[in-house]
Parts: sequence; structure tokens; C-alpha cells
Amino acid sequence: MEVTLLGTGAPVGLPRPGCPCAGCATSLGVDARAATALLVDGALLLDLTPGAALAAARTGHSLSGVRQVLLSHPHDGPPVEVPAGVPQPGRVPDGRELSLLTGHRVRALAMDAPGTGYAVTGPDGQRLLYLPPGGAPAGLEDGAQSAERYDMVLADVVGRPDALARLRAVGAVGPTTDVIAVHLDHDVPPGAELRRRLAAAGARAVPDGSTLVVGVYEEVPDVPRRTLVLGGARSGKSVEAERRLESFPDVLYVATGGSRGGDTEWAARVSAHRERRPGSWRTTETCDLVPLLAVGGAPLLIDCLSLWLTDAMDSVGAWDDAVWADGGERALRSRVTELASAVRAARRTVVLVSNEVGSGIVPATASGRRYRDELGRLNAAIAAECEQVVLVVAGQAVVLRG
Repeated sequence: MEVTLLGTGAPVGLPRPGCPCAGCATSLGVDARAATALLVDGALLLDLTPGAALAAARTGHSLSGVRQVLLSHPHDGPPVEVPAGVPQPGRVPDGRELSLLTGHRVRALAMDAPGTGYAVTGPDGQRLLYLPPGGAPAGLEDGAQSAERYDMVLADVVGRPDALARLRAVGAVGPTTDVIAVHLDHDVPPGAELRRRLAAAGARAVPDGSTLVVGVYEEVPDVPRRTLVLGGARSGKSVEAERRLESFPDVLYVATGGSRGGDTEWAARVSAHRERRPGSWRTTETCDLVPLLAVGGAPLLIDCLSLWLTDAMDSVGAWDDAVWADGGERALRSRVTELASAVRAARRTVVLVSNEVGSGIVPATASGRRYRDELGRLNAAIAAECEQVVLVVAGQAVVLRG
């Protein structure tokens, strides 16, 4: 089964008409995208958009062989002239299946938001899933889709990463599924930043006009098993770390800060973090990280190492100069080595967050300087064991490694 992407952008296209934002200003050349529309084997058109016939012609295709046009969007959109010889657009009711004379079978999937998703099975048995913008399949929790592994998924990966997480949870998306981001809007700067974010989700984007063969394996950067995200206060490091795992199910969020009973400001921070996380994630509060890293299972998000270090320094008496000199320093080094070794041996996906404090003002106290120095050593030790290291500055992620 061949799929030609006549467009890969949001319903209004990219750049948006008249929008002055930075994302739109840089969406030029191959990064300019028409509204998403798919031509499957020249016979099935998923979403009819303005200029579809011209877009098909530019790719060396014609719409003259189209036998069915199906709409996925929540509404039929503005009037679009139907090219001569092309059937009038329609929509398959949720749960119903349509068989084409070409041997394609199309089943409509109910969404958790307005719109219709389509599962297409080709004459050769290959399967693709196409989802509308802002939608995720409904009813996956009962395992209804668990036996249906898709060879290709085209979805709003940037806008609805949780849709991908749901599909992974029931086995509908596996390691060999080619995940293509469509309905791309101006929320993420095009080019390197878009590629980086999609790669973290195990997905990719292609230019308008690309023809893809369903079932043919495409090299997509592997999701790093170990990632360290560094950043200063309010830099956006936790948001970056969470974003890296939001397309995966059953993430275990490891909070190392504890509850700090009575501290209302800390409680507000914890609440803000919790509300930002997907509802399917689990949370545990602990600084005992080695046992979690030693076992397999769902991805871990550890936030953050700087608080783990505070706990470790408390436990070895690092704030007392005499205790520090009489074995405290050696004990802390041993704790850091043990943690770094556990990160190296981890067999589950791990994203770790830590503060970068070495570029700031030199602390006025000896204990502050000791903490700053030990955090620098800890970050360096953990970074050495990670495939990818990212520094977040003013909400912008700079890849230092990987």
C-alpha cells in the first residue's frame, strides 16, 4: 500500500494566513505545509483540501482514479470545489466498515473528540491508521484494539501525544510501526526542534508530497534509553522532561522532594507538576532510586537529582565539616557512584532532571559551595552514562549530547 501525503499541515495550513508568530515566519520551503490529506494507492482520498488535485499532480499522481473520498475532521469545513471525476466526499459512521472494489477495507473509529478516524487495510493486508486533528481513538481501555497492530500511524503527534500513548498501551503501535506526524501547526518551531521532539516520541515528519510505502521499515532515531535534562530555576526543564515521555503509557514519575508538610509554597509547586502530567502516569515519592533503576518496566521520570543530592548529603552528614572530613565525603562519593552505575545498567527508559547551578553566583557559605560542587560532580557522573544530555535555557532545549 502506498500513501502520498498531499499535505501534512493543520487544517488552515502552515504558515497560518496572516499569522505573525515566529513558527509561521520560519515555516518556509519544505517546512511550509498544506492541510493534511492522504492519497492511498491512488484510489482512496482521506480528506479533500483546497488544491488537492494540483498537489497530486506535483507528486506525479492524478485524482482520476479516486473511488472514495472520506472526511475525518469534526466538520466538513469551508466549501471545497470537488475536482471533476472525483466522488463527493462522505463519512463512514463510527464502527462501520466500507469495502472498496480495489480491495481496500476502511473501518471508521470513534474518537474521544469530534471527528472520525480511519483504519485502512490494503489488498496486501498492510494496515494504516489515520486520525483527525486533536483526536484519539475512544474505547481503547477495553482492549478492543489490542489485536490490531498497525504498520503505519498518521496522527496529530504534537497536539495529542497521549493518543500515541493509548495506542502503545494496547499494542496497536509497536516498535516497527512507522509513526508519521500530520496536522502540524505553528506550536513547535519547524526544522531541528520539530525533528527532535518527534524523535523523542518515536515519530517523524515528512515534507508535503512524500510517498510512503506502508510496512517498509524506515529508520527513525531510537528513543534514548537514558536522558539527562539540565536547567536552571524555572527554565522549563521539567516540562521538557515530561514532554519526552507523554507519548508513552504507564510512566512512573519519581518525585524526590517529598511532601514538606506545612510548606504551602512547595505544595503549590507539587500540585502544578501533578496537574501537568497525564492522568495515566503513576507517582511515587522516594529518594531510593537504585532499586527502581534495577528492574524493568514502564519508563521512569526522576525529578530531580538535585533534591536526591540534598537527601544524600543529609544522610552522610555533609554539612558538618568534621563529619565530612571523617568519612562523609567518601560516603557521598560511594552513593553517587552507586547511582551512576544503576543508571548505566538500567534496562528501562529513564529521563532524569537536575539543576545546573555552576554558572551562577558563588554561594556565600561553605555549605552552599559544597553543595554546588557536589551537584556539578553528580551531573557529570550521570551525564556520562546517558545517551542524550539536554540543557534547557529560557524554555529552549539545547542538545549537549546525543
